[in-house]
Amino acid sequence: MGNVYASVSDILAIGRTLTAQQQESAEVLRTQASAKLCVTARNYHKDIDAMISDEATGADFALAVKAVIVNAVCRALDSANSAPVSSESQSGLGYSASVTYAAPGQDLYFLRNELRDLGLRQQYYGAIEVY
Repeated sequence: MGNVYASVSDILAIGRTLTAQQQESAEVLRTQASAKLCVTARNYHKDIDAMISDEATGADFALAVKAVIVNAVCRALDSANSAPVSSESQSGLGYSASVTYAAPGQDLYFLRNELRDLGLRQQYYGAIEVY
C-alpha cells in the first residue's frame, strides 16, 4: 500500500464538520484517493512520491497534493448526500426538465484543473518519421 497524502484532520482543518459515519468514510476515501492519484500520475509518466521528495519544490507540491486529495474526498462525501448536478434547465407551459449530473456513478474523481495544477495534464508533442 502506498502513501496516504492527507488525513481526516486536514479535512476538519478547512472547516468541514463530519459526523462519525462521515469520518469513517473519509478514512477509506482518503486512502483510495491517494492511490487513485498515484495511478493517474503513473499514466502521465510521473511519480508523486519522487516529486514530493524533491528538495526545492517538494514541500509546496506536498501541500498541493494534500489539497487535491482533501477536495476529492469532500466532493465524494457531498455526493453521498446528494448527486452533484452540473446543469439544470426547466421550461414552462408544456413543462420540460433536464438535469445533467457531474459524475453519475462515480463518487471519487479529480478535476482537470487540479491535475493540471499538479503538472499531470500536459500536452506532449511528437512526430513519427515515415521514411
